[in-house]
Amino acid sequence: MKKLCWFVLQLIVIGWACAQRADTCVVAFYNVENLFHPSDDSLTLDDDFTPTGLYHWSFAKYKRKIQNIGKVLVALGEGNPPYLVGLAEIENEQVLKDLCYNSPLSRFRYRYLHYDSPDRRGVDVALLYRDSCVQVLRSEKIPVVFPFEPGTRNRDLLYALISFSNGDSLHLLVNHWTSRFGGFAATIPKRNYYADVARRKVDSILSVSPEAKVLLMGDFNDYCTDESMEEHLRAVRFTDTTQTDTLFNLMYEFLNYHNKGSHKHEDFWGCLDQLIVSNGFLLGTGGLQIANRSPHIYDAPFLLVPDEKYGGFKNYRTFMGPRYVGGFADHLPVYLRIIIQPTTIFNKLSE
Repeated sequence: MKKLCWFVLQLIVIGWACAQRADTCVVAFYNVENLFHPSDDSLTLDDDFTPTGLYHWSFAKYKRKIQNIGKVLVALGEGNPPYLVGLAEIENEQVLKDLCYNSPLSRFRYRYLHYDSPDRRGVDVALLYRDSCVQVLRSEKIPVVFPFEPGTRNRDLLYALISFSNGDSLHLLVNHWTSRFGGFAATIPKRNYYADVARRKVDSILSVSPEAKVLLMGDFNDYCTDESMEEHLRAVRFTDTTQTDTLFNLMYEFLNYHNKGSHKHEDFWGCLDQLIVSNGFLLGTGGLQIANRSPHIYDAPFLLVPDEKYGGFKNYRTFMGPRYVGGFADHLPVYLRIIIQPTTIFNKLSE
């Protein structure tokens, strides 16, 4: 009788397992360009984005921007918005609360991770996550202090360890490296140092778990072929390699396309926003897999306007110079589709 009961239980379990289907989710990064709250912070240089500042940043304009960003993320997910969204250029916790609770995202139970960084303008990176879909196991900020310029106030990196419904986990690093403002050549050492800091964090993860799934996302303010990416971060073009410490920069794919990128400078579309993954994530056979091993740029028509000066299209920004036009941002979101393989329970039966 016991054998019969055990056999019936196995049949039930096998039937349940076979009925499971792999789930698919989106993981995205979006530089939302100057998402400031209109209130004045006396500790940062945010005066331009106040009601009396250069841009006359009113609460009505702010609320429209919050709605716009929420609409982009819902549209990107085709009604099922990303499980995880790395953000750049957010000012503080209040703008994240408004994104989560007072925008089209409010229906999807978003929460956020954020640490105040020393950035002089007060802009930080952050992570939105759907707590009905994923769990944050731990998080931390990673300070960046230039040894050659110790007085500089730099944006932190944000690290989070994320657990998915099938029990698999993802190490996520959100980046926003030093911009090229002040000259490309003059700022190269700063982005190189950011790359060194990020690489040290990756190495610390892989030294403990060589097959770990690691994703670096962000606005790196360099392209995939620049020295910060290839020589310091050591993120390379995809090849079938057995080296477990290899990082693959998925944005190399867009070098094959003309006028395709996440950001336009004059007449050039390029990918300052990048998605970089570990060997274990791209080539691994675990519970999380990158669909088609391919990145995506969300370039829906409503995010673009005609470029009268250089031709083609350009980003539909909140401001065109000093003129308010009510658009979205000067970057397009980049994202991955992640296949979440169902949890197998046969191992549990044998325990």
